[in-house]
Amino acid sequence: MNNKLSIVIPVLHEQVNINPLIEHLHALGKGIDYEIIVVDGGPDGDTVKAINDMNVRKIVSWKGRAKQMNTGATAAKGEILLFLHADTKLPGDAFRKIIDVMQDGRYVGGAFDFELETDRKILRFIAWTARIRVRYTHIPYGDQAIFIRRSYFNAIEGYKDYPLMEDVELMERIKKLGEKIHIMRDRVQSSPRRWLQHGIFYTTFRNHMIRILYSLGVSPDKLVRFYYRDLKPLKDFRR
Repeated sequence: MNNKLSIVIPVLHEQVNINPLIEHLHALGKGIDYEIIVVDGGPDGDTVKAINDMNVRKIVSWKGRAKQMNTGATAAKGEILLFLHADTKLPGDAFRKIIDVMQDGRYVGGAFDFELETDRKILRFIAWTARIRVRYTHIPYGDQAIFIRRSYFNAIEGYKDYPLMEDVELMERIKKLGEKIHIMRDRVQSSPRRWLQHGIFYTTFRNHMIRILYSLGVSPDKLVRFYYRDLKPLKDFRR
């Protein structure tokens, strides 16, 4: 199998986070064949314009995480796709562990366990409940750094063009097809900025409601209006 890793990063106004993330990936990638593809959903391409590394592949796409990730996957040269959020850090030796999982014929993809990059007990508890949910449902979310074999991703036609819940839909579709996703014990570190800016209890309540309503058949087009209602653009809270 071609072990080249294509890291697809969908972004929207992530000028602050993007260069530190790229440096983080380079630190992890020593001895690994990988490429970084940043897909900017901003009409002006403000995030890709801020990238200092000339070796990073920069694409400006239509806005929408599903659209952006599919665009990045189409441009990818590697057989292993890793979809990474701009505010998420990978654990040490993540690339090698991804390759090891993908060489195991039992799995078509996988994801990492989830942690929030904070010392606040309430947020650490929320992250713990998220890990329990994933262990029970085996449905990881996009902020857990989902990876998947590119040939399989193409065969099932990638992400549905949903404005929300595209990650859950993909994982559920893979399960219905009888394939296996591997959940690693290693944890990504995700920014707590949504909880800090929008409110811990409101954000937690909103996330649970979105999951419940989606499971009851409410369309993502309706859910997205509830999800983004009255929300201001996110700031960087990781420093």
